[in-house]
Amino acid sequence: FESSAVSTSWFGGKGRSPLQMLYDLDQGPRSALAEVHWQRRELLRRACSRHTRRQRLLRPEDLRHVLVDDARGLLYCYVPKVACTNWKRVLLALSGRGPSDPRAIPAPEAHAPGLLPSLADFSPAEVNRRLRAYLAFLFVREPFERLASAYRNKLQRPWGAAFQRRFGTDIVRRLRPRPSPDALARGHDVRFSEFLAYLLDPRTRRDGPLNEHWERAHALCHPCRLRYDVVGKFETLAEDAAFVLGLAGAPGLRFPEPPPGARAAARDRAERLFRDISPFYQRRLFGLYKMDFLLFNYSVPSYLRLR
Repeated sequence: FESSAVSTSWFGGKGRSPLQMLYDLDQGPRSALAEVHWQRRELLRRACSRHTRRQRLLRPEDLRHVLVDDARGLLYCYVPKVACTNWKRVLLALSGRGPSDPRAIPAPEAHAPGLLPSLADFSPAEVNRRLRAYLAFLFVREPFERLASAYRNKLQRPWGAAFQRRFGTDIVRRLRPRPSPDALARGHDVRFSEFLAYLLDPRTRRDGPLNEHWERAHALCHPCRLRYDVVGKFETLAEDAAFVLGLAGAPGLRFPEPPPGARAAARDRAERLFRDISPFYQRRLFGLYKMDFLLFNYSVPSYLRLR
């Protein structure tokens, strides 16, 4: 697929597309927020040039995480544990497939297969047309905080029973000496250290790609092969979401906000979890997620002991 060309022609002839609006912002004096997003695009472009070699062409399965809003001219690559449920709610509201208030859309409905088309569902010619004309965006998060959130949500909390049976039982069977029959059957008590050891186990990679909840963002969204016009961050979610919605012509739509204090609590949980992980495993894990740190300009968390 072709993914580098930028076209400012409106795909439907109905007005100014989000991509055109962003292009106009870039040409004139930029606001502080527009400048931030211009710099993020430039940092991503330079990091891709510096840290990636010649890569293969994209395949349809590489586009599975890129959701399409034809009515608004948007492409959104979703990264689990980075507000993707709320972004799916917003896209459903924008497309008229759900209530106009995204908060009224139940989470299971937001994740229902087929409600939001994927770029992988289209022919190569249709894919290329959308890549040229639509505004593409993704949201990312500090990799270790996202990893801690995935562990807590999918392997530690009671509502993660399906993940515990699918992944937790395998982790316990593979990595825990003398596991109890209950743990082997339910996988409900996986320790964070066991989860990290599972991620680093060569057998895990041989079995196939990592599950999307702990797969690297760059491996889900391919930012060095697809052009992303907006790189939003979980750490500045409200401002970045408003920026995208403004470009999409929906500035009055309010992005669902996390509860007060949720961000600080997530940071504290990540720090507590990693505090008990040895420097040896911290270094190996950083190596696994290094490209996400480099491509999206994240600093190494201060609580890590990599040296």
